[in-house]
Amino acid sequence: MDDREIIALFWDRNEEALAAVQEQYGRMMLRLAGRILASKEDAEEVVSDALLDAWNAIPPHRPEHLLPFLGRIVRRRAIDRYRRETADKRGGSEMALALEELENSLAGGGTPEEIWESKALAEAVAEFVRGLKEPARGIFIRRYWYLDTAAEIAAHIGSSPARVGMILTRTRRKLAAYLKEKEWIE
Repeated sequence: MDDREIIALFWDRNEEALAAVQEQYGRMMLRLAGRILASKEDAEEVVSDALLDAWNAIPPHRPEHLLPFLGRIVRRRAIDRYRRETADKRGGSEMALALEELENSLAGGGTPEEIWESKALAEAVAEFVRGLKEPARGIFIRRYWYLDTAAEIAAHIGSSPARVGMILTRTRRKLAAYLKEKEWIE
């Protein structure tokens, strides 16, 4: 079943939409939530909550592509839970590791979590990412949006983890320079 058909089921308020989403995107949603949260049970609960959010959002929204729409919901829910559960501590998840990697690139404005809350800064980062050329763009997105490990990215693109790590390091440096140029960081 393709996205148009699934979205049509949502619009018809047909509960088969939820089963179709679970079948088509359930593993991806669980994987994304699991990258952010250390607990499998928490990830499963986030996916359930995200399905309810999708049910409530469609209609009135009619997303063009279901995967990014669902990814945003799962990611937002998982990050909210992550923040609640790790208010004073870090560790145990790919989210924590990804934030630590970005910390030096985003230094100067508080914790990485506080910095990312700024919508204007998020737009500046999005502009930076849009300006990247492949494979750096795809690697950066897979690492910091989908929270894939360097080894997973390397397998996906047919490269070595060392090369992926080098590209990520260079891209983080470019991001830091870009944000300094735009006066987001010192």
